Amino acid sequence: MAAIKKIAVTNIRSHSNFEMDLSPHVTVITGSNGSGKTSLIEAVYIALQGTSFKGVDGDVLRRDSPWWKIDLLFDDNRKYTIKFDPSRVTGRKQFIIDGKTNYRLLPKNKYPVVLFEPDDLRLLNGSPERRRRFIDRFISQLNPEYAVAIRKYDRALKQRNKLLKQPFLEVDDLFAWNVALSEYGAYIIEQRTAFIEQINSKLGDAYRDISKDDSLVTVHYSHTIIGDTKQKLLNELSAHTERDKILGSTSVGPHRHDVNFEFNGSPALSVSSRGEVRTIILALKFLEVEIIEQLTEQKPLILLDDVFSELDIARQKSLSDTIRSHQIIITSTHVLSDSPNYQHIQL
Repeated sequence: MAAIKKIAVTNIRSHSNFEMDLSPHVTVITGSNGSGKTSLIEAVYIALQGTSFKGVDGDVLRRDSPWWKIDLLFDDNRKYTIKFDPSRVTGRKQFIIDGKTNYRLLPKNKYPVVLFEPDDLRLLNGSPERRRRFIDRFISQLNPEYAVAIRKYDRALKQRNKLLKQPFLEVDDLFAWNVALSEYGAYIIEQRTAFIEQINSKLGDAYRDISKDDSLVTVHYSHTIIGDTKQKLLNELSAHTERDKILGSTSVGPHRHDVNFEFNGSPALSVSSRGEVRTIILALKFLEVEIIEQLTEQKPLILLDDVFSELDIARQKSLSDTIRSHQIIITSTHVLSDSPNYQHIQL
């Protein structure tokens, strides 16, 4: 699999113009907080996955700049250029790959990425939305149709919520949106359930490989539905219409679901220590790498955004040993103690 050789960014957040060569092995980007380290990780992610993990396209634009651009050069001389120009009426973001321009990143041009950021370490004690986002981002890499379903579900949800806020609403006005939400929602629920079952079959072993103890770790989807998922979701939406009109929002569906972790049979957040929680997150990330490799037959690029400072020495070593054979980009506020052979870039 080709490695990224060079990245250049223009008008990306705090960077007006910046370029750097990358090692095919490990590149460490250091600098103080606010120096733009994460912006470079974000630019790589946008180029390879099509969207940012931190916000919408306009958020990425440097203040008072007319447009932004990202260039990636691979060691096989392939080049990715991504441009965003908010002044354009259509096609504001362009992906230019192999001389062909598209207005979204085609699935065949996406490159597998595993991102590890400090917020991931707060996955268990964060909001259900954070856990849903973690699972959805993971599945979307492996199944392009899932990402499409998420976008269509979100659009239908916004339309239904907009109607629910109207003072004189007829129940029939919601029917088309109920059908759309049940169709896309059923697909989302089924994919999440199957994926979490796959994780669950491996999570315990991955945890024990790091912890070296015999603790039992499991993960479950909060709303597994037996039978016709689409019809049951449609019935739920209909049954909650009066409540939703009072709330002015849709109270049922996969946008309200959660991912539950258990540690030795009890809720993980209630009984796990800080170190145990972080070991669970590391195990999840290791599974992400493993599953992506198995299903895509490609080694994912590893992006580590300032996470080493949040891990103790034992977990740092476990992380380093697991991802050693991949191309890795690391950001840190300081030079890592075990990085004499890493390519180092100081901002």
